[in-house]
Amino acid sequence: MASHFLLSAEARTLSLKAIYKGGEDKAYATFRRMRWPETEGAPVCPRCGGLNAYEITTRRKFKCRACHHQFSVTSGTIFASRKLAFVDLCGAIAIFVNAVKGLSALQLSRDLSVQYKTAFVLAHKLREALSVEMKGMGLSGEVEIDGMYTGGVVRPENRKEDRKDRRLKANQSDERRVVIVMRERQGRTLTFVGKSEAEGVELAKAHVAPGSKVYADEALHWDRLHAIFPDAGRINHSEAYSADGANTNQAESYFSRLRRMIVGQHHFVSASYLHQYACEAAWKEDHRRMSNGAAFNQTLRCAMVSPVSRTWKGYWNRAV
Repeated sequence: MASHFLLSAEARTLSLKAIYKGGEDKAYATFRRMRWPETEGAPVCPRCGGLNAYEITTRRKFKCRACHHQFSVTSGTIFASRKLAFVDLCGAIAIFVNAVKGLSALQLSRDLSVQYKTAFVLAHKLREALSVEMKGMGLSGEVEIDGMYTGGVVRPENRKEDRKDRRLKANQSDERRVVIVMRERQGRTLTFVGKSEAEGVELAKAHVAPGSKVYADEALHWDRLHAIFPDAGRINHSEAYSADGANTNQAESYFSRLRRMIVGQHHFVSASYLHQYACEAAWKEDHRRMSNGAAFNQTLRCAMVSPVSRTWKGYWNRAV
């Protein structure tokens, strides 16, 4: 019987043992190759684009002969001002991509033997880098749309007579958010975070190509989709999960991964950062058939083309 791809040797093309056995020099060479793939790792000045630079080997920096600008392999990227060794950054990325259902910052801090805040910020930088791959992306063809409410749980009172109806908006926390997903069948996944699932209608109008066939469930706010996408399909989940091709099973598959990530790994996700966790789950869902070596390379490449983080910079950069 044929085995699942993830159980095959083709899915395991990178290991932590290989990363640390290669050492710091090999990890540094990997960063150079991912930063400047067009020149096979030869430095390119980020200021003037010059190809003629000499290396300051004692500090692992370069100086452009044309404009005299000094830069490193991580200058201007999301890893700018990093403090961790290159081999530890490579190890962190390998651990991150191998954790297909998410990775807690506490576990990463133990694996790397670093402070919790270092691991927390590093993981968020990687999530921010992955979002670059989806920036400006549109969807077309057959697209499923759905929403998942998360957070804002209000604990019930101990005494039954003191309890309130938590289904009422007046008795809900302001931290409650909805992750809205739009997913192409056999394609990519786009995620957004809002306060109401009904916001998905305008998001679909902005990010799904006209003429596409959009599938949604029986919720009343999706009725407005028919005016934008006349060929929209609906599925009533009280009757069936799928009927004549109409279903949101791919969207639900994504939500299954996201729920396991939040409940099983992180336990609590702040509404401020929910969009990054949603993006991570989408990226890992879309690349679930990719070998871990290829996922490592793609994640590192995303980090090398991502600019300095506007959120995780300043004081936080002293950690990583």
